[in-house]
Amino acid sequence: SWDIFFRNANAGAAPGTAYQSPPPLGTSLSTLSQAQFLVQAQPNVDKLVEDHLAVQSLIRAYQIRGHHVAQLDPLGILDADLDSSLPADIITSTDKLGFYGLDESDLDKVFHLPTTTFIGGNESALPLREIIRRLEMAYCQHIGVEFMFINDLEQCQWIRQKFETPGIMQFTNEEKRTLLARLVRSTRFEEFLHRKWSSEKRFGLEGCEVLIPALKTIIDKSSEKGVDYVIMGMPHRGRLNVLANVIRKELEQIFCQFDSKLEAADEGSGDVKYHLGMYHRRINRVTDRNITLSLVANPSHLEAADPVVQGKTKAEQFYCGDTEGKKVMSILLHGDAAFAGQGIVYETFHLSDLPSYTTHGTVHVVVNNQIGFTTDPRMARSSPYPTDVARVVNAPIFHVNADDPEAVVYVCNVAAEWRSTFHKDVVVDLVCYRRNGHNEMDEPMFTQPLMYKQIRKQKPVLQKYAELLISQGVVNQLEYEEEIAKYDKICEEAHARSKDEKILHIKHWLDSPWPGFFTLDGQPRSMTCPSTGLNEEDLTHIGQVASSVPVEDFTIHGGLSRILKTRGEMVKNRTVDWALAEYMAFGSLLKEGIHIRLSGQDVERGTFSHRHHVLHDQNVDKRTCIPMNHLWPNQAPYTVCNSSLSEYGVLGFELGFAMASPNALVLWEAQFGDFHNTAQCIIDQFICPGQAKWVRQNGIVLLLPHGMEGMGPEHSSARPERFLQMCNDDPDVFPVSGGAGECRQDGQCSGLCVPGRCFCPCQPLGSASSPLLQLIIFTPKSLLRHPEARSSFDDMLPGTS
Repeated sequence: SWDIFFRNANAGAAPGTAYQSPPPLGTSLSTLSQAQFLVQAQPNVDKLVEDHLAVQSLIRAYQIRGHHVAQLDPLGILDADLDSSLPADIITSTDKLGFYGLDESDLDKVFHLPTTTFIGGNESALPLREIIRRLEMAYCQHIGVEFMFINDLEQCQWIRQKFETPGIMQFTNEEKRTLLARLVRSTRFEEFLHRKWSSEKRFGLEGCEVLIPALKTIIDKSSEKGVDYVIMGMPHRGRLNVLANVIRKELEQIFCQFDSKLEAADEGSGDVKYHLGMYHRRINRVTDRNITLSLVANPSHLEAADPVVQGKTKAEQFYCGDTEGKKVMSILLHGDAAFAGQGIVYETFHLSDLPSYTTHGTVHVVVNNQIGFTTDPRMARSSPYPTDVARVVNAPIFHVNADDPEAVVYVCNVAAEWRSTFHKDVVVDLVCYRRNGHNEMDEPMFTQPLMYKQIRKQKPVLQKYAELLISQGVVNQLEYEEEIAKYDKICEEAHARSKDEKILHIKHWLDSPWPGFFTLDGQPRSMTCPSTGLNEEDLTHIGQVASSVPVEDFTIHGGLSRILKTRGEMVKNRTVDWALAEYMAFGSLLKEGIHIRLSGQDVERGTFSHRHHVLHDQNVDKRTCIPMNHLWPNQAPYTVCNSSLSEYGVLGFELGFAMASPNALVLWEAQFGDFHNTAQCIIDQFICPGQAKWVRQNGIVLLLPHGMEGMGPEHSSARPERFLQMCNDDPDVFPVSGGAGECRQDGQCSGLCVPGRCFCPCQPLGSASSPLLQLIIFTPKSLLRHPEARSSFDDMLPGTS
């Protein structure tokens, strides 16, 4: 019956008449053969089926590869995917219909639409000509959508509906006026800085002014969905504009940064203005809800702040009980060359879905200038787009022409909704240009003459959009000029006030203030180190939990049973080894309500099979027990988590986590001490100089297994001399032993430092004393089990330190 239906439909049967019931059972052969003869007289159904399949393939081709022909470059000189050839299966001319076995005569035929497209709207069938037109409108204009690599049907359908539904990208006149006002602020801010300080480096946003309305749209939509804290990281380009027009830093505080005569009120070196961070809580005018915005300070090392932002976001989610990321989120901004070139981007993406590291979705915004410092993108990456790294985590990628502000705002709304709906990463690729050189003093014509000849002719996006709205009657010329004059006046008045500033307060630019930790004049409330001794009952209790399985019907490995039995015997004998001493230190802090987070490669068991903080049931897959969380009824939670095989990314993440609160002990342990050198950027640019540059406090603790024990050149030295050198400002003066900010390790003794409080749980027997910088602990290897490297409970009782 279906065969007959298709044949009749192909022959032009009227609606409702194409269907014929199959012959009833018992029909004679002569009657059947007569029916067959009549069917064979109909046109062949094969052509109809083939054409419908061809149309389905055509629709899928646009969904997969339509972005390759989208008009993304505002300059019109480069292909965003670095490939000037056109996909053979995209109908850029009628002769390409032959690829599908179709021709011009098929353009007016009506085809039923598959369930995997929304181009029909309320219609279930369309002529081929209209199908192609609607696909071009959805996928080949100023937005290019990459999503068909996602292996989740619901997510793909969601994206299709957002971009294919006819007429979905509509804006009210009020929304258009708001967008214009935001573009005015973004553009006039840069022009004001250029007029006042034309010879200063500021890494302006010219060429991508649409970034400001883009970010504000993401924040507005996220606030509408319930987010009340947004943590951001970005490179230097456009940072002052983001501080002024997104974070809403006082303009006079920004302008006074250009005054070279300002004296710093805080200790340390300070940093250039386009590296500074900010923390601000304000009302979101669109949603009328409170929102907190934090922009993390960053070094010149592009993308280094990515894992730091993610760690801080995770910490803020943890402390407010936001287990699904509905209240706290992160936005990361990137440059095109760095996003493709820096390996830390890949490391950070691979943390995005790990249980102990996920922030439940990040919105990534790439300011795609289509150039590095002076390097052409064709020499800077092997992938078609700078964003291809995001495909590894199934993040949808929305490429958009930055000279179409409405397309940008629509894409940013979709990105924020995606994050709110699926709690997964998403990438917005703003394909734009850089009007000046790498900085305002740089000459780009040396290396990109043709590009910059075109840029010199390019109308600014504000002028283009204003002309469009005036032609549509949304605003008139007078209203537009009044909007410009209003913001110019704001800038001039702030500039006048900035001249009254005599002192530069770096702490006014803190990205992670610790309320209650400092006095009003910025000093810590307490620098005393209280007694760290414990009473015998607590030591015994912690030791008993450490040597037992506090969960019923839980089968552990036989070898682990022997280890726990040995621990129990040590507790009876009132002695501890390194692993048990660590248990004592952590357990006592948990009792006092101090959250502890221990992270790194294989830290749950410990590289040297000494820790065993996570027990695994030998009979039930994924059933685990963390005895440390069974110590006290109202204890703080203990988080111990094996990380991905990354040092740079994970240490940056833990540094960010430690930024959020002084009332926590956050530790990163290297698998071997020498592995910290692959995270050297975090140590050199954040840990050592963080306070000097940004007055930023941080309680991160590094555990670096160290020991020259004849095991070859690797895994031996954790390079303590490097840390001593990095934290010594004067190379000609030897630091006095025992000074402030210094911890000591005597043999096996470890100083575990929390900001404002030093907890030293044991003083084991040892030989040589070596001074250590605060927070960096060189932990033992063979001494973990050495019978002489043990301590008595007497060394940890009240009155000891």
